[in-house]
This record gives sequence, C-alpha cells and structure tokens, in this order.
Amino acid sequence: MTSMKPFKKSLAVVLLGGGAVGGFFGANALQSQWSFGQNQASQKQVNQAEDLATVFRDIGKKVEPSVVEIVVHKTVKAPKGVPLPDDMLRRFFPNQPGLPNLPNQPNQPDGPDENGGGDEQGGMEQVGTGSGVILEVDGKTGYILTNNHVAGGATEITVTLADGRRIDNAKVLGADPKSDLAVVKIEADDLKAVNWGDSTSLQQGDWIMAFGAPFGYVGSMTHGIVSALNRTNVGILGRQGYEDFIQVDAPINPGNSGGPLVNLHGDVVGINTAIASRSGGFQGIGFAIPINEARFVYNQLKDHGKVTRGFLGVAIGDIARQPDVAKGLGYSKSTGVLVQQTLPGSPATGKLQPYDVITSINGKPVQNTTQLRNQIAMEAPGAEVTLSVFRNGKNEDVQIKLGEQPENMLASRNETVTPNAPAAKSTEALGMKLATPTEELAQKFGLQDNSQGALVTAVTPRSPAEKAGLVAGDVITQVDRKPIKSADEATSLITKHGKGPILLYVTNAEGGHIVAIEPKH
Repeated sequence: MTSMKPFKKSLAVVLLGGGAVGGFFGANALQSQWSFGQNQASQKQVNQAEDLATVFRDIGKKVEPSVVEIVVHKTVKAPKGVPLPDDMLRRFFPNQPGLPNLPNQPNQPDGPDENGGGDEQGGMEQVGTGSGVILEVDGKTGYILTNNHVAGGATEITVTLADGRRIDNAKVLGADPKSDLAVVKIEADDLKAVNWGDSTSLQQGDWIMAFGAPFGYVGSMTHGIVSALNRTNVGILGRQGYEDFIQVDAPINPGNSGGPLVNLHGDVVGINTAIASRSGGFQGIGFAIPINEARFVYNQLKDHGKVTRGFLGVAIGDIARQPDVAKGLGYSKSTGVLVQQTLPGSPATGKLQPYDVITSINGKPVQNTTQLRNQIAMEAPGAEVTLSVFRNGKNEDVQIKLGEQPENMLASRNETVTPNAPAAKSTEALGMKLATPTEELAQKFGLQDNSQGALVTAVTPRSPAEKAGLVAGDVITQVDRKPIKSADEATSLITKHGKGPILLYVTNAEGGHIVAIEPKH
C-alpha cells in the first residue's frame, strides 16, 4: 500500500502535468489563431484605410487644378491704428463698420497696420488674399467663383493657378454682398473646371474636403465631415444677407475663403466662407455657402454683373418662435412663417395680411423664414407665385406677382404709425404703462409726428409684457386685430379680452410685428 502512494502521486502529477502540457499547447494554438485573426483584421483595416486614402488622392488630383489663389488690392477706409483683414477667415473685427462679424468675438489689439497707416478720412491700400475655384471654361476664358469679401471692390487682382502660373489680367465681373459671392474672369491656356455638385444631397456626417490657398499655399486640402446643415443667424452677412450655411469640421485657415468644398466624388458642394473663432485660427467650426444657392448668384453675376432678386414685401418671423401667437391664431403646427407686416406699395399689399401664416410656396412646404426668403430671392421679378396661408382659421391660396427687390430693404420697412388724443390710464396687470401719443411724447420717444395708437411708456421687469418683448417706445396699433387710436381704446379691448393670449400689433423704428401676451391668471 505504501508502495503505491508515490505512484498515485506521480500519476497525479503526470495527469496534472499532462493537463498543463495540453493546456500549454492549446493556449499556444489559440494564441496563434488569435494573432492570425488580429493580423487579418489589421490588414483589412489597412486596406480600408488605403482605399479611403486612394479616394482622397483621386479627389485631390481632380480638384486641385481648378483651385486658385487670389491676391487683391483694395482702397479702403478704416480708423487709424486698426489692422485690416486680408481675409475674413483670419478674424472678425467687432464694431468696425462695413466688416462682417461673428457674435462674441474679442477685440483685436490695436497697432499699426501691416500695410501702412490710415485715418477715417483718408483711403489706404489693402492687400488681401483668398481662394477661388474655376467652375466654367469657355475656350481660353475661365470663370472663377469666390467670396465678395475676397474680390469685391478690388482695384487690382492677381490669380495664381495650381501649376504656378500667375495671371495679372483678372477682372471682377460682379460681386454680391448679400450672398458674399463674386465672379472673376481670367484668360489663359489649359484651364480646367471642376464639376458642379448638389448641396441638397448633403447629410450630416458626410465626408467633405475643403480646398484653397491658406497662407498662400495653393491647392491645399483638408478633410472632415458635415457637422450641420442650414445654419442661419450666424452673423456674417448682416440682416439683409442670405445665410443658410453648411457647417463643417474640416480645418479651414486664413486664405481658404472662396475655395471649394467638395464631396467624395470631387464635385463642388459649397464655397468656404468663414470660421467661428476667438483667436483667428481654426477651432473646429467652419461655414460654407451651399453650391445650389451659389449657382443662382454665379449665373446672374456672370451674365449681368449684378443679382436681381424677387421681392414679396413683407416683414416675417418663424411661427415656431412665437407659440403664444400661434395659439392665439388657432394655428396648431410648429412650421410656417408669420406675416408681421406688409410694406406699402409692395407686391404683398392687398394680398397678404398681418397674422397670416405662410405654409407653402408653389406647393412646397415652408418650414421657416430662411427657406421662404431664399426661395423668393431666387425667383425672377415678375414671376407669379402661389402662397398657401392660414388665415382666420382656414387655409387658402394667394397668387402674387413678385416685384424686384430694392437695394436696401431696411429703408423700405419704415411705416408710419398713426394720431393724437388725450392721455390715458395704464394696464399694469400686464406690466406695462400706456399713453396716447402727444407731441411731447413723440419727441421724447422719437415717434412720427402723426403716431396713432397706444404708446408703451414703461415695462415692468419680469412681467408678461417684458416676456413678450415689449419695450418703452413701442406703439400698439391693434389689439386682437382690432385697430385702436388711443391708449384708452387699447386698455378697453385688453380688459374685455377672454381666454388665451392677447394679440398686439406693435410698430417701432424697425417696422411692425406681432406680439402675444399671456395674461397672468
């Protein structure tokens, strides 16, 4: 018995050893298989990366010959000591007249201008750089699309092609500040045009490439994705501009302005325009003009030297931003455009009315003001459009023949409000004090001499009136769509109002608009 113990023990060791040995070889086999799988996965990933790199290389070869650098000489006016931008992509200058701006940008340090000094009265020579893309070639003539802030107002232009050729006979055919686009013509041999794309096919997340001449390096390419579409109210083009940008995260740097944004097919889908930056350098947010909108401007500038747009003649707002007004109108949807005011003598006069909600144009649903403005602007003056409107609780169609958009639309928005009467009592429950305009009040608040209605003389903080956006100096001319001539009439109608928001029509120096006040209960 005793002689077997070592045997059993030895066998146990062998078995354990055998198991250990088997486990050792099994682990080696699994490790070998795992390593082989890793190698396969890595090779597959490398192949995929190489395939994508091949796409980028092919796009570069296709697009680069059409990308140009533009050097512009301009005579500009600026306060002494304020540096002038050679490109809007470099930085935005807060509070400097005539230059585009992005909100919340820090002031740039004062200092001598790199191109020489200047003063408010005298002009100075500014040398700017930007990019452009050849979109059309006719024999030896090439047509370049770029930004207005690059080429607009140029006294001299030099274009450098991707192959290094320098062209000094470039000519600006036209520039459009409202879209920030310009067309430049050049004459040279062997010019190559890139393909037009379709910006309406873009989706968030799509690969895109940005080309240009940042810091003078012609033909530079960066890549990224579409971060967002239909970016409005960016603050670049001002109140009369047409902002509907493609937002991208592809690095865009000083000098990229006017360069093409392209898709994976190498087709142009946008024109690089600006970056959102606190430092002047790229910080992950770039903006490009959709090529479908740019094409309309390009054709007009190329053929006529200016852009002629259709004109409706209304002050409008997004109904989605005024839910109380929508509720007061009995309108249940969140899409559509609220008519705030019709301009005197405009195509909309007698056709549209304040409180109308425009829901479609030519059968195409209208989502917001940007969509409606862009669509009207791309119609020719004299064109007839059919607008579907929600009016007095019903839907109806309105046919309107468009006019030609005036150069300065803001100037045409000032409408005379209307007449005098004795002083009146207040409507403190809503947080505002009303008075009938008098000569003294008109002078104090800067009103027209014949202003008529109920003048808002004071607004209580955190009141329903303040929440609705009323301020001292506003003149109420309608209450619940009923015209009023005095503060007494306004107070009487407000007092008689039933349930739901009170609809007020308000005028001020910027025109007329609709306000909804929800009374406290």
